[in-house]
Amino acid sequence: MRLVFFISVCSLFLACGSNPSTKKPKPFTQAEQEAIKNTFVKANQQLLQKEKDDMDVYAQMHQLRFTETPSGVRYCVYKPATKGDSIKPGQSVEMEYKVSLLDGTECYSSKTEGNKVFIVEAAELESGIHKGLSYLKRGDRAIFLIPSPLAHGLLGDFKKIPPQMPIVYDVYVK
Repeated sequence: MRLVFFISVCSLFLACGSNPSTKKPKPFTQAEQEAIKNTFVKANQQLLQKEKDDMDVYAQMHQLRFTETPSGVRYCVYKPATKGDSIKPGQSVEMEYKVSLLDGTECYSSKTEGNKVFIVEAAELESGIHKGLSYLKRGDRAIFLIPSPLAHGLLGDFKKIPPQMPIVYDVYVK
């Protein structure tokens, strides 16, 4: 009889105990949510500042004068077109290019991949290119420094461009 009583009591305790797989997590308080958000915002600001500093170093090392756009894309027209129309959204563009990292590592180029032919602001291409092209004319040769959020973002391209990496686009717009 004692054994039956002991097993019954043990079963009762086990049945009433908390099961971690069914226990719902306690929601964060408003203050905790705000603290978490602020931590991520601060970390993101630090990453963006590091990218800006790295792009500044690139410009100084190559002795190029870049203009920074409101989006954060920097451009330097090193060989302006003698004539040519400004590039507008919706236009078809052909572009020779070389994509590299700030340290000079070449990732892609039209010599190996072929020229890019696309519709401005309508093609699946780094958004930084679309933003930068609006400052160029057909025939311009330019360099874009594109921050990671406008390039390949948090994950990179899973091939040659690492996560959170600004890129350099050397372009000739035909």
